[in-house]
Amino acid sequence: MPAAEPLCHLMEINLDHLTKEEGILLEAELFSVICKEWKEIFREQHRNYFYLMNWTIEKEETMLEANFLRLVIKDILSTEEYTLSGVAHYTDTHEDVLCDIIDGRNTNPSATLLWRIIDLHRSVRRDIYKMIMKKIAIKL
Repeated sequence: MPAAEPLCHLMEINLDHLTKEEGILLEAELFSVICKEWKEIFREQHRNYFYLMNWTIEKEETMLEANFLRLVIKDILSTEEYTLSGVAHYTDTHEDVLCDIIDGRNTNPSATLLWRIIDLHRSVRRDIYKMIMKKIAIKL
């Protein structure tokens, strides 16, 4: 099953009517919009920190970009549905790689790892993803 298929079902999009290229473009667009929505959620969670640091929107954006996967992994762990070793197993990644991301030593992980982490995140935060998809559908 393509990664975008569950997201498309939430939005009642029939992938059978799309070409392979259109499906890939739709998947990329959904992924991009979902990441933007999560950055806004993380921005709100860190609003007080940003205020205390007196950062500009550009500085906030840079911080959120550099720490996006770190914040997602920490959010997965905060649900207590997965341990770090469980996340490593699910993503087929060594724990040390995840530790480097969490510690901020690796701010440029592979796209494959990013997608696997987002896929896992989607499974532990179903309710928020449904809300995001409804928000996206309204904007369309």
